[in-house]
Amino acid sequence: MPRPRKCRRVCHFPETLEFGPVGAPAAGPPVVLTVEEYEALRLIDREGLSQEQCGASMGVARTTVQQLYASAREKLADFLVEGRALRIQGGDYRLCRGGEARCGGCFKQDYYLRYAKTKGERTMRIAVTHEEGQIFQHFGHTREFKIYDAEDGKVTASQVVDAGDSGHGALAGVLSALHTDVLICGGIGGGAQAALAAAGIQLYGGVSGDTDAAVAAFLDGKLLYDPEVHCDHHGEGHHHGDCGSGGCGHHSCG
Repeated sequence: MPRPRKCRRVCHFPETLEFGPVGAPAAGPPVVLTVEEYEALRLIDREGLSQEQCGASMGVARTTVQQLYASAREKLADFLVEGRALRIQGGDYRLCRGGEARCGGCFKQDYYLRYAKTKGERTMRIAVTHEEGQIFQHFGHTREFKIYDAEDGKVTASQVVDAGDSGHGALAGVLSALHTDVLICGGIGGGAQAALAAAGIQLYGGVSGDTDAAVAAFLDGKLLYDPEVHCDHHGEGHHHGDCGSGGCGHHSCG
């Protein structure tokens, strides 16, 4: 029996999940780039890491990095030369939460340590996109979250957390580092939904109004939300048709 492949650690989920030619139909089926292939490209070509450094970041051997990188470059060439669409989805990966020794200097490590849960495994952490006490309606432009700890259906603590100035892929990483179990928000795009699904965060989108009232309704089983929520806000940079259900975030690592 072959040995199961080791999940590749991904620090930044892609901001945009699909690309295509403008003004003409794509020539053939889309090229599919896995999330870990994207991460290898990002670390080597964007961040300037060596293959050894990339392997350390992803928790794999250099030979695995070489395979991922070569495959990713070949797929990019097909995308550019053949005029096909490019889609990022699937793979054998896990999102980094910032809780490992190698994460020194990563923005997620500060969140992971500062907002660690301290009241036991029964504590549920709920995050809500927040602006002046109301649910902020564009997830990708969220500047702060209000996080609530709840036990036995009651809020035990809450505080507002600065989300930083980052895109929706990084925001999903912030929520993961905050030990979030549930997100309540307004509009949210397909890329962010995929990132949240990969992080194991349950989404309740399409919600508006007072943040405290929304959390109370959620804990009471009465929250009104839209299971088909998507974000039409200009500049989100993704296609909703393929990702609205979160399916494009599927991967085989538990």
